Amino acid sequence: MTTSRQLTVSFVVLLLCCRAALAAPPAPNSATEIDVSAFGDSIHHWRKLRDESRFIQPEPDQPSYRRDQVREIAANILLFQRANGGWPKDYDMLAVLSPAQREQLAATRDREDTSFDNHNVFGQVEYLARAYVLTGDEAFRDACLRGFDFMLSAQMPNGGIPQVYPRSSGYHGHITFNDGAMIGVLRVLNDAADGQPQFAWLDSARRERAKDAVRRGTDCILKCQIRVDGQRTGWCQQHDRETFAPASARTFELASLCPQDTTEIVRFLMTVEGSSESAKKAEITEAINDAVAWLTKVRLTGVRVERVAAPKEAFQRHTADFDTVVTSDPKAPPIWGRHYEIGTNRPIFAGRDAVKKYELAGIERERRTGTPWYGGWPKRLLDEEYPAWRKSRDR
Repeated sequence: MTTSRQLTVSFVVLLLCCRAALAAPPAPNSATEIDVSAFGDSIHHWRKLRDESRFIQPEPDQPSYRRDQVREIAANILLFQRANGGWPKDYDMLAVLSPAQREQLAATRDREDTSFDNHNVFGQVEYLARAYVLTGDEAFRDACLRGFDFMLSAQMPNGGIPQVYPRSSGYHGHITFNDGAMIGVLRVLNDAADGQPQFAWLDSARRERAKDAVRRGTDCILKCQIRVDGQRTGWCQQHDRETFAPASARTFELASLCPQDTTEIVRFLMTVEGSSESAKKAEITEAINDAVAWLTKVRLTGVRVERVAAPKEAFQRHTADFDTVVTSDPKAPPIWGRHYEIGTNRPIFAGRDAVKKYELAGIERERRTGTPWYGGWPKRLLDEEYPAWRKSRDR
C-alpha cells in the first residue's frame, strides 16, 4: 500500500527532475548522439581482459548506455575524471555503474594513475567538448577544460607525449605512439587550434597553446623518424625521450619499425602539412613520402594468418580456445607485420622472455593469442588516403 510519505518523496523527486530538465538547454535537432568509438579500446580491456589491480571490476552482463544518452555518458566521464584532470586507463565510459561501483570510483578520485595508453584521455576530452556544444551543460565544459589542460601539461619540452603522466618511469616515460597516445592528443589539440566546431567555444589563450603544442609535437615526430643508411623509413611504437631513438617497451615489444603506428603518424602529418610554414612543409612532405614508400616496400604477400581451434587455456589476462598460425596462400591479400627489424625489414616477434624470433610459431601461445602480430593497418592509407592527398597537392 502506498503511504502519504512515499507519495511526498515521489513528488519531490519528480519536481527536481522537472527543474533539471527545464534548466538544461534543448539539444539541437541536428544531432542527438556523439561518436563513442574512441572508447572501444578501453571498453575491450575492461570487459574482456583480466586485471585484478582495477579498482572496479565489470559485473556479469553489465549494461551500457546507448549512444544517444549523451548526458549519462558525459556524467560517467566526469565520475572517472581524476582531480589532476586526466583519466585512468582501461575502464568503460559507457558502463551503467552500480551504486557500489560509483562509491568505489568516488573514493579513488585523488589517485594519479592517469595514462594516455589504450587511446585514453583525449577521447574523453573530445567527447566532453561535443557534449557541451550539444547540451550547453557547463559542468561538461569545465571538465573538458581540466582534461585539455592536463594534455598540455603532459607534453615534454621536446614536444613528445609519454604513455603515463604524471608518474612516468621506465618505458612509460618514452615518447609514445603506441595505442594512439601521442597522435590522439595532437589530433585533438590540432582540432582545437583550428577552431573545429566542437572547440569553437574555446578561449584564445588555450587555442594558441594548442597551436604551439602541435608545432612542437610535429617537430618531435620528424626527429623520431627512423633512418636506415640515411633514408627515412617509419617509426617505432615508442622513442627515447632524450635521444629520439627507437626504444623497447614491454618484453614482447622490441625496438623496431612498426607499420600500425607509422600509418597513424602519416595520417596526422598529412593533416598538418598544409598549414605548416614553408620550410617545415617541405620536411613534412618528404617524411610522408618516405614513410609511404617504406610501408609499400614491407607489405607481405602470399601469407595468411588464421585462428585455429585449440584446447581452451586460461592465461594471466585472457582465455583462448584458439591458436594463431601463419600459412602460405598465394591468393591472400597483402598484410603487414606488427614489428620489423630495423635494417633488414624482417618481421620479428617476442614473448614474455624478450627473445627475438623471426617466426610467430617461435613464441609462446599466450602471446600468439594475446597480441595482433599481423594486420592490414596501412591498406586504406596506401590505396585511398595517400593518393588523394597527393592529388590535392598537385592541383
